[in-house]
Order: sequence, then structure tokens, then C-alpha cells
Amino acid sequence: MKIGLIIFHADPARGGAERYTIDLARSLSHRGHDLTLLASSFKDAPWEVKQIKCDANGFTPAMRYRSFVSHLNTHLLSHNFDVLHAMLPVSRCDVYHPHAGLAAENLATGHLKYRGKWAQTMAKLGNRLNARRRRFATVERAMMSTPVPPLVLCLSEYVRRSVLGRYMMKPEALPVLYNGVDTRKFDPKQRPDAGAAVRQKLGIPHDAVIALMIAQDFHRKGVDIAIKSLARVPDGKLVLVVVGKDFSAPYEKIASKLGAEKRVFFAGAASDPYPYYRCADFFVLPTHHDPCSLVVLEALAMGVPVITSAANGAGEFLTHGLDGMIVPDPNDVPRLTEAMKAMLDPKRRATMSQAALMLRPKLAYDIHVNGLLAIYQAAIDRKRRPSA
Repeated sequence: MKIGLIIFHADPARGGAERYTIDLARSLSHRGHDLTLLASSFKDAPWEVKQIKCDANGFTPAMRYRSFVSHLNTHLLSHNFDVLHAMLPVSRCDVYHPHAGLAAENLATGHLKYRGKWAQTMAKLGNRLNARRRRFATVERAMMSTPVPPLVLCLSEYVRRSVLGRYMMKPEALPVLYNGVDTRKFDPKQRPDAGAAVRQKLGIPHDAVIALMIAQDFHRKGVDIAIKSLARVPDGKLVLVVVGKDFSAPYEKIASKLGAEKRVFFAGAASDPYPYYRCADFFVLPTHHDPCSLVVLEALAMGVPVITSAANGAGEFLTHGLDGMIVPDPNDVPRLTEAMKAMLDPKRRATMSQAALMLRPKLAYDIHVNGLLAIYQAAIDRKRRPSA
């Protein structure tokens, strides 16, 4: 197939969607497909993949996004593809892949991730004043209102329900395809001593029970909820390790106020998360919104039991009580506290770890790519039969 992948920045260091796009371009190219990246900037892109630069000029993010879409449209007038796969709202594509959720949904309900009426009111006002978010939603609505809208790649049933709540779409136009994991890289047998090095680096006793969080947006991922829950667990052996590049000072203050400052460790950003998974006894992510958290799937592939919220599409892989636990409300500190207490039982953790490892075949990245190629073929067939 001749495939065009559309991303604003083709730079894996910028985030999950960007890393996914670069990895996908490399994988599809290795399978013999003709790949082109269409982006405003490029860094660490595979050498064998063609690049088309779509300029993003302007003083504001909204202006740069508008410029990008305009230049993309110009390029597409002279470049033909079997499949156009867009990671953000654009005027034209065959497969729309909203990694962070629908632009319309984020604009309308993004403020609900905040707690307290005042905080929600201010966040809602901020959304209305954010020209780039409004523009994203406008382009998305126009794209979804065309006679033959793109297939919307839903990372979970959680995302699919969101799309159906916002747009009148046929169910067959909303294929569900979960994220995939490089199970060769995330294999607990590969580097058995990596976890001990993390404990030593952070000064964590060898007999401590480590709850791990990996997050870039501490508020949305529920770091404060995890700290509050940890503080209510009386067993001092339970500690929380938070990996991510967000500003930690407000959360350190919460831990100190609750008397848990010696039990919460902020490790900062990590280019290689493997050692942290290797040292973890369980993973916790009481997120307010996640289409399909890749770190949860990586943890499961490493045999690390997971506690997450019902607002995480990746939780659809879990069987509650078998390989992890689902907390219905991400703000429910007592429920999360009880889940953490349950994880203190080493026999229970060992049983859940074995159950998590049984999920590895379903989590494999090749399964994801095979499913994506089937979606591409459906998009091609759909263009040939627009009335279908």
C-alpha cells in the first residue's frame, strides 16, 4: 500500500502520538509498504520513509495549526495515497486516529477532569478562549460531516462510546484497535537486575512494596489521588514512585502535608522505563481520561499487576481481581486505598503477575499492526464503494 501518515511533529520525543507514528512508519516500511510522513517538522524519522514538510507558520498555536492544514491540503492536490492516516483533525483523511480523544469531546468536557466548581469553571473558560482547541474541534466537525467521513480508529470501547455520543456514525465506521506493545523490549526476563538498580538509586529498601506511576500530565493522571490513597495505607513499606517530567512541587507538598513525604519518590523523566517496571510490585494509574494508556499495557506485558480507573480504555484488557483492579471513579480515594491495601499481599501479587503475563500474546505490537492493515484495506474498499 501507499500510505501517508499525518502528524503535526514527526518527533518521537514530543509524546505518545508522535512516538507511535514514527514506530508505525518504521514497522510498515519494513513490511514492504510505501510510507510517507506528512508533518511540519521531523526528528529521528526512519531514513527509509519519505518526508513531506507542511509548513506551520504563525505567531500562535492556532495560526500554526491553520497554516499546517492549509499546506497539507496543497500537498495532497499533487500526491496520491491509497490510505491517509491522520493523528489529528485535518480536512481530508481516510483513517482518523484521535490519540488523546475527540477534539470536540475535549473542548466540551475537558474541564470535568478538575475537582471543584471553581476549578471547573476556570478550565471551561480556558477551553473557550483556547483558539487552537476551538480550531481543532471546528476542523474535526467539518471532516466528520462530509458525505463519506473517515473511519475513526477507536483505541478502546471507551473511545467508541465517546464518538457515538458526539457524531452520527455507523458502527462499522468505528473500528476498535487497542494499542500494542513491543513484547520483545518489554519482557521481564531480559534485564532481571534492572529493578534493583532503581531501588538503589532512589534509596528504597529492598523489602519495600513499590507502587509505580508513569505519567506526563500529573493532574489528569491522578498523581494527587494516588498520594492521598497511599497516605491512608498504614503499612509504611508501601511507597509510590512517580516517573514523568511534569512539575512535581505541588504534589510533593501534598505528600508532606499528609506525612507521606518519605514514601513518595519523584524520579523525573526516563527515556527507558524498563527498569521502573522491573522494580515495581504493582502499577497504579487513577486517570481521569485515557483512550488506551500505553504504560498500562507495558506494565501488564512486564507481569506487573495494574490498578487503574474506568476512565482508561486500557482497563478493558483487565479482568478485575485477576490481573488487576478497576476503580470506577478516579476521585474515589477510599476505593483506591482499599485496592492498594489488597496489593500488599505478596501471594496475591504473584498470582496476578502470572495472570498479567498471560496477556502478552494479545498485547503484541504485531497484532496491532495486523489489525491496522485490515482497517486500511476496509478504508480502501470503502472509497471504492462510497455508498456502502
